[in-house]
Amino acid sequence: MAFRSRLDLRRSWRPGHAPALVAIPVGLIVTVCVVDVLSPPHIHLGPLLVAAPAITVAFAGARATALMGALAVAAQVLIGAIRGVLFTANIQAQIAALIIVSVVCVTVCVVRDRSERRLHQVRSVAEAAQSVLLQPLPTHAGPLRIAGLYMPADEEADLGGDLYAAARTVDHSTRLLIGDVRGNGLAAINNAALLLGAFRAAAHRQATLPRLAVHLDAAFRWDTSQWRSPADQDTDEDFATATLLDIPDHEPVVHLITCGHPPPLVLRGNDLTVLTAEASHLPIGLGGVFGVAGYDVQTFPFEVGDLLLLYTDGVIEARDADGFFYPFTERAPQWTKDDPDELLRRLRNDLLVHVHGRLDDDAAVVAIRRLAV
Repeated sequence: MAFRSRLDLRRSWRPGHAPALVAIPVGLIVTVCVVDVLSPPHIHLGPLLVAAPAITVAFAGARATALMGALAVAAQVLIGAIRGVLFTANIQAQIAALIIVSVVCVTVCVVRDRSERRLHQVRSVAEAAQSVLLQPLPTHAGPLRIAGLYMPADEEADLGGDLYAAARTVDHSTRLLIGDVRGNGLAAINNAALLLGAFRAAAHRQATLPRLAVHLDAAFRWDTSQWRSPADQDTDEDFATATLLDIPDHEPVVHLITCGHPPPLVLRGNDLTVLTAEASHLPIGLGGVFGVAGYDVQTFPFEVGDLLLLYTDGVIEARDADGFFYPFTERAPQWTKDDPDELLRRLRNDLLVHVHGRLDDDAAVVAIRRLAV
């Protein structure tokens, strides 16, 4: 949003948009004019006028820069006329230099604005792609209140290897996926898209969580390996840690399968429970490789008023300047009474303070509150 605002300011500049900043070059022109006219004949401050268009480039577009350049040239002509040296070689050279510098500044503005328009278009396409790939979670699903938070490590990126998704089933339950794809960059984004696509296609129709896990493992493994040569199969494995959950509408429990992913947390009042599964399976994409025959489902209480937190390792492994991990399990109980959106807002601010505004890895969190049916 900040980038878009700056671009709009430069593309459609009007004096009222930034009066404080415009006052700088205008004040410079007026000051140079007055001081130069009142100074002794051997003192010439006219060359300082070149700073006016040069300063304007920093905050305005081509039209504003051209206006400041014209004002600077007019000021130099006025100085020459008042002092009676308008047609001397010195003043003529200063006027010519002002015109050249102003033209160069305007050209720089034009080129920059064109580049920013192209960047804006690319950014818009990327945002559209992100909204399709990592779709916002539903705010309500049966008796559940849901909120999601995604924080990319790269400030210029909107999406990385962390992912989450939700789906309703015909059996009146809500299924959720949270995962972290191995690696980063475009390869991780591509694999995240594969896993999300497989989940969205099957989550509502697979009868059980184990069958859904088998489907995701097989689909992910096939999509990531079908174009590899045999020599690459053992050296370039793709996988994703993940947790699959099924939350029935009319039963105060949560069913889950953990595939190498950090365990969810349940907050009940000021009490925190870590939902550590007895069986933690291999990450998605490795099950078939190592011959996993099936997946075990663990069931935990999830009652009305409870708050369930799903997260990726980017949260718990975030370090401060001294190398200390973010104390997620200590901070989370402080926000138990907040609704999911407010909790994630507080968590985001607290996490950024802990890492001094810079994450080393993508981070994703999903907060789920069970309400009365």
